[in-house]
Amino acid sequence: MNAPKGFPLNAWYAIAWSHEVSGREIISRTLCNRAIALWRKPDGSPAAVQDACWHRLAPLSLGWIEDGEVVCKYHGLKFNAEGHCTRMPSQDAINPGVCVQSYPVADRHRFIWVWPGDAAKADPANIPDMHWNDDPAWTGDGKTMFAKCDYRLFVDNLLDLTHETFVHSTSIGNSAVAETPMETSHEGRTVTVQRFMENIDAPPFWRAQLGRPGNVDRWQIIRFEAPCTIVLDVGVAPAGTGALQGDRSQGVNLRVLNTISPQTDTTCMYFWSLVRNYRLGDMALTTLQRETNARIFVDDQIVLEGQQQRISMMPDMPLRTLNIDAGSFRARRIIERMIADED
Repeated sequence: MNAPKGFPLNAWYAIAWSHEVSGREIISRTLCNRAIALWRKPDGSPAAVQDACWHRLAPLSLGWIEDGEVVCKYHGLKFNAEGHCTRMPSQDAINPGVCVQSYPVADRHRFIWVWPGDAAKADPANIPDMHWNDDPAWTGDGKTMFAKCDYRLFVDNLLDLTHETFVHSTSIGNSAVAETPMETSHEGRTVTVQRFMENIDAPPFWRAQLGRPGNVDRWQIIRFEAPCTIVLDVGVAPAGTGALQGDRSQGVNLRVLNTISPQTDTTCMYFWSLVRNYRLGDMALTTLQRETNARIFVDDQIVLEGQQQRISMMPDMPLRTLNIDAGSFRARRIIERMIADED
């Protein structure tokens, strides 16, 4: 199950929440072993360039924004969003070869997306679909987790929710999750894993969301889009009310939106949001759900960072597979093909 070192570069990766990037200051993020400086131009559109000045490699993110361009704090060189130097103190003429790498960048679904690979192949139409984040029929919020593990461990984790029975036994998991088989399918660069649980006890989180006693029907529909975006369609409804046949009107429905961006081979940024299609104006519920979900995900972080430590200590030991790994196995094969296609 081990994949080659590295990650595909010809892909859109979330690098920040939209609200984190402004025209007032420069922020720095590491993506695919690249230091990237981010800011907004006067028209509000984002810009992304190498976070190292052409001159002496000082981080541009230490500098400031002037007329929509970045000024290096060390010697004052100024660069525009295309990475070209527009001012060089103490020199009248600027060598046209003085530039830093710029990256294709887009602002969509409340995230800033960057394409670290071949710019000619960067089609914004291929940005992963996370439209629920800004769809007026849905509401919610999320956070970023900076984790010390390979981003693919999060992909594995989200494609096999069997772990909820054991890792999240006091919140979203119970024995029914591990006892119910999954259905896995794949097409192109997507993988879908489904699990439908009929007439079961509701775990504490879902009991609170439903707000009524009695057994429930529960669904988990997981869609992976390579290389690292996973949307979970999850919910519960009173048992026997037709939810598993498509009528969810008496239940509660959530989308858990996840995209995991590699920083280095062993660190990543995990962007997630939890959105719902009920009680849209209830900001207290939004806050409660976000903070509850954040605590749940810390349980995952502890396990995955521990797993990464052992992988690093024992690099010759393989990751073995069980039936429950069908989805993550297929996702890793897709990622491997993307990496191979770039060689």
